[in-house]
Amino acid sequence: MTGIYDQHLPKTTANYASLSPLSFIERAAQVYPHRLAVVHGDANTDIRYTWSELYSRCRQLASALATQGISKGDTVAVMLPNTPAMVEVHFAVPMTGAVLNTLNTRLDASTLAYMLDHGEAKAVLVDGEFAAVMQEALALRESTSPILVIDVVDPLYKGESRLIGTQTYNEFLSGGDANFAWELPEDEWDAIALNYTSGTTGRPKGVVYHHRGAALGAISNLLEWDMPKHAVYMWTLPMFHCNGWTFPWAIAARAGVNVCLRRVDAVSMVNAIVDHGVTHYCGAPIVHSTLVNAPPELRDRLPRGVNAMVAGAAPPATMLEGMEHLGFNLTHVYGLTETYGPAAVCAPQQEWAQLSLEQRAQKNARQGVGYHLQREVAVVDPATMRPVPHDAQVMGEIMFRGNIVMKGYLKNPEETEKALAGGWFHSGDLAVMEPDRYVRIKDRSKDIIISGGENISSIELEDVLYRHPSVQAAAVVAVNDERWGETPFAFIELKPETTVTEAQLIEHCRQYLAGFKIPKHFAFVELPKTSTGKIQKFALRQQAKAQMSAV
Repeated sequence: MTGIYDQHLPKTTANYASLSPLSFIERAAQVYPHRLAVVHGDANTDIRYTWSELYSRCRQLASALATQGISKGDTVAVMLPNTPAMVEVHFAVPMTGAVLNTLNTRLDASTLAYMLDHGEAKAVLVDGEFAAVMQEALALRESTSPILVIDVVDPLYKGESRLIGTQTYNEFLSGGDANFAWELPEDEWDAIALNYTSGTTGRPKGVVYHHRGAALGAISNLLEWDMPKHAVYMWTLPMFHCNGWTFPWAIAARAGVNVCLRRVDAVSMVNAIVDHGVTHYCGAPIVHSTLVNAPPELRDRLPRGVNAMVAGAAPPATMLEGMEHLGFNLTHVYGLTETYGPAAVCAPQQEWAQLSLEQRAQKNARQGVGYHLQREVAVVDPATMRPVPHDAQVMGEIMFRGNIVMKGYLKNPEETEKALAGGWFHSGDLAVMEPDRYVRIKDRSKDIIISGGENISSIELEDVLYRHPSVQAAAVVAVNDERWGETPFAFIELKPETTVTEAQLIEHCRQYLAGFKIPKHFAFVELPKTSTGKIQKFALRQQAKAQMSAV
């Protein structure tokens, strides 16, 4: 039966518009046309655009793409580092109705070829640094559909590069109209971006984002961080990773400054923070540890009060403590590619200020509570689909539902149905719910070590190992054991100019761990990492298996 509130109250353009982050840049350009939007380089070589200039360039690029037949539902791939062009494509591509596919710049040619084919890319923009691998990828494609290739020439890149496309980015841009009349999507559920998972087992999956989720994810980041107007944001997080956790769109909403970095190292980060007055940046724990472990002469240049956001892995307490010593304000968030990056936050409580530094670090290491505009995050028993008790003991799987969850996996209905079964997105991460209803992750389901029938959390072991003064990074995986089923194998990366023996690490672990949890095997290596700083445990499992087979 139709109620009174369903009669004569139509949805029209006067009272409804689709949620989309495209609105953010339009407003920034209108309200703050002369505010700085993008800076790339140092004082002598930098490239700078205001919000008015950036908006015009985005419209010009959108127009140029449209003249090449790019339209709604098409895919435009990009192989770009954190440069001004990468900021521009986040607005220009969806202005045409097309979908932006940001490619991981560290992938091999065969994987890139698969992604180009699977996503049915109509065009690809390529930075000169990655032209060689992209040229190989284009040659390896199975599809015969043509791809428009545009060369992006970054004047700040001094390494070897080549041109593989039909024209350069600036030439292509010049053919567009800076007053291009773009429109918001008719349906905010329309796709805005395609992001491929790491694909450590089997083919990578194509995660599809929608305009609504991109807008609400960006706004949630601003809310959780209390990011002020005109914040100065340093791009240490790759924009190809979950669309930079939606921050290209979030910075536009605040009319802030995008400080672009091609390379992430201690010198580049410190120089950018000091030269440009950086107020905010994001990254995996290894990014923040780069500053914590930087030489004193670099650390001494850093101002206090910089806001940092960490995700990508459960951060070790030593890193959290190190950031506090620097005087940085650290916010710990948690999420996955399927949740647009962060969708939960360890929201700090006022009473934590009375705790010791170590106790505060333990509190802040938790994954926390759901984002403002995410419907819910919970720890659920996957067998019964019921929440686990809030007792910090019973483990379940972290699950999300709400506005900041992907549409699904491209061309993969089986995996989409599996991932969204029961009305929840299944993360695959195991956790407990603590009495204050904060989530604390225990492990990936595949990373739990079952030794003699007892569950051992690799994260717990790694946190203890990180506390040794010589340990730069640690990763623990399971190896088969005839007696116990599985035992922990620890891979250790040492800090420069330090040494430690296996016996000393075992003695260190005895101070914090029950005997059955202490790693039985150690290897001292440089840990393999992804482009976003995550340690590649699948590679370490292979190394551990090979090493045990050789014994």
